[in-house]
Amino acid sequence: MTTNTAYPAAWLELRADADAAARASGLVAALRAHLPGPPLLVRDLGCGTGSMLRWLAGRLPGPQRWILHDRDPALLAVAAAAQPEHAADGAPVAVRTERGDITELRADDLAGTSLVTASALLDLLTAEEVAGLAGACTGAGCAALLTLSVAGRVELTPADPLDAELAAAFDDHQRRTVHGRELLGPDAVEATAAAFQRGGAAVRRHPSPWRLGESEAVLAAEWLRGWVAAAVEHRPDLEPAAEGYLRRRLSSCAEGALRVVVWHEDLLVLPAEG
Repeated sequence: MTTNTAYPAAWLELRADADAAARASGLVAALRAHLPGPPLLVRDLGCGTGSMLRWLAGRLPGPQRWILHDRDPALLAVAAAAQPEHAADGAPVAVRTERGDITELRADDLAGTSLVTASALLDLLTAEEVAGLAGACTGAGCAALLTLSVAGRVELTPADPLDAELAAAFDDHQRRTVHGRELLGPDAVEATAAAFQRGGAAVRRHPSPWRLGESEAVLAAEWLRGWVAAAVEHRPDLEPAAEGYLRRRLSSCAEGALRVVVWHEDLLVLPAEG
């Protein structure tokens, strides 16, 4: 399988600060207490431009080796060029990239891995792919920190009568079938947690919402365009009303009057002891 959703580096970089602010940093303390001794081997799946590496490496102690996995060579090049130099205690951080299909990773491929990470990935997978990921991690006995999965909930202030209908259409679009693959979309967190728990792992969940206001107006506007476009792609009958809606919302955004909360969830998975 190769996921068919490609994200340009510009969009990933635009959202990087909001992602960093949203991630559930409290889960990192729990993770640190359960990681094996150094050096750590961390595999970041669907790494994009390396935002997870930049956010997490400096929060973990000891020497670290990161392997960044992605299918897009251009994104891998960006990620490799923006690597942190030091861990939380000043220890070195080494980074290399690996191009390939992350859904084909199995327990043997993760042998020796301390931690698997991913960001904004789970909702792009199918139930079978999530089960494969859970099986690989539990089989290898490694922890996982899986962040920023869409939760199927957005809040826009001030409210608009079309908000709920567009939100429902967007969620259905996230659950669409792509080349025979039924994406999980907002059902991904529940499915992933269940898959890991079936393998005996302990799972902690924590909300990680984007909170976009006047200072995040550029990101909010770009998110709005994509959100409405996806909803209309799934429900073409919404297009006439959606055009006016988007104009109103973008105008409010430009004026600094729009507030958006986009809900996500983070998962911390700890392997069964013994």
